[in-house]
Amino acid sequence: MNLLLDTHSLLWFLNEDPQLVPKAKALIEDSFNRKFVSMASCWEIAIKIGLNKLDLGEPAATFLPRELLVNKFDLLHIDLVHALHVEKLPRHHRDPFDRLLVSQSIIEKIAIISSDEKFDAYGVVRLWK
Repeated sequence: MNLLLDTHSLLWFLNEDPQLVPKAKALIEDSFNRKFVSMASCWEIAIKIGLNKLDLGEPAATFLPRELLVNKFDLLHIDLVHALHVEKLPRHHRDPFDRLLVSQSIIEKIAIISSDEKFDAYGVVRLWK
């Protein structure tokens, strides 16, 4: 199964945070699943570190490439079709990063691992509990 990790799911997994529910953790750990991290999440993490709203103990420039490689996560690049699809989305969610993840989920037909129930209003497959 192909899975797209929401930014918080990625960070909770990497930090072994108990907020990541067992089902989501098991899906991420399952070697038969292909896990994707959106460039939007990488961008969001870099912004938050730069604004001192997130501390990973090191810059995103060293943290992200290492963790993506070690955990065998694939990058999901932002294509023009993903960006343009955001225009068509209803305003269920105001966060621009999450709206882009929704767009990628719809276009790529990929499930999202996220605790964010607002994603459900878009009809995407959200895996959590």
